[in-house]
Amino acid sequence: MLKPLGDRVMIEVAQEEEKTVGGLVLASAAKERPQTGTVIAVGEGRVLDNGELAAVSVKVGDTVLFEKYAGSEVKYDGKEYLIFSAKDIVAIVE
Repeated sequence: MLKPLGDRVMIEVAQEEEKTVGGLVLASAAKERPQTGTVIAVGEGRVLDNGELAAVSVKVGDTVLFEKYAGSEVKYDGKEYLIFSAKDIVAIVE
């Protein structure tokens, strides 16, 4: 498995089926990028100016809401993931 560095977080993006008002299912190319996903891996945190480590505020298994166009898409073992900075996480979904 991949291990993010620093304050980066790796998530598996939620696959949501999108339908039009008329009930037609949209092709994957026409869909907007989902903004929720499950945290798969978390880096050790960001090093502050004083040398201390600031831990990332999410943990593996959390469902999160993130910035719409944040992160880098990564394919690993046939699955698609996003890796981005923890600051791009907007909220934890409970």
